[in-house]
Amino acid sequence: MRKKIVAGNWKMNLLSEEAFNLANGVSEVLASVKDVQLIVFPPAVFASSIIEKNQGLNVGLQNFYPAEKGAFTGEISVSQVKNIGATHVLVGHSERRAIFNENESFLKEKVDAALLHGLIPVFCCGEPLEIRKVNTELSYVKQQLIDSLFHLSAEEMMKCIVAYEPVWAIGTGKTATVEQAEAMHKAIRTWIAEQYGKEVSEEISILYGGSCNASNAKELFACENVDGGLIGGAALQVDTFITIAQAF
Repeated sequence: MRKKIVAGNWKMNLLSEEAFNLANGVSEVLASVKDVQLIVFPPAVFASSIIEKNQGLNVGLQNFYPAEKGAFTGEISVSQVKNIGATHVLVGHSERRAIFNENESFLKEKVDAALLHGLIPVFCCGEPLEIRKVNTELSYVKQQLIDSLFHLSAEEMMKCIVAYEPVWAIGTGKTATVEQAEAMHKAIRTWIAEQYGKEVSEEISILYGGSCNASNAKELFACENVDGGLIGGAALQVDTFITIAQAF
């Protein structure tokens, strides 16, 4: 049975005291959302301390480099991510694709490295506005999955989480309609079923990641194939984050 998940991507926000207070606040209310898995993705500089101070809270990293070690100045290795006790990693977020030019081949490497080190990849996929305008979003997103995920074995695939991000709805205040979100989530689950079988497809959580907030979460989470959210700005306050988590 697939998990209900609400993940908070803090992006490049908050200073140390703010980050620690937010993590502590989320930890304190974990019991109130016991049927929903919460994950936070703080800035990397705060991750180790947050993990040490908040046992029981799933903490992931927003980025990593898919190598054990080496001459990669400024990067964080996959083994270092595992070493500090992180549980999850984001892979393929639209900002990493657009701003840092991470392509599908590199994202495939990151997925493989994460799984090899026992980390759970939250693989992000989604279409920009120009693709949505010409109605080719289904083939666009399917190709992202084929290029970066569908080389995995069924066992490996079941360890992954997929997050659908309509890129045109991130940070814009726009949100895909319930019908648009459900249509893409259903398509993603169908493609997984075609590749791996229905049993595998029903084990994988698919999150919605396009400006999900406290006011629209309940309607989105009511969709048959939406298993939670990858939350941006609304994850920076404990109250709104938990309201979203309680929206199931």
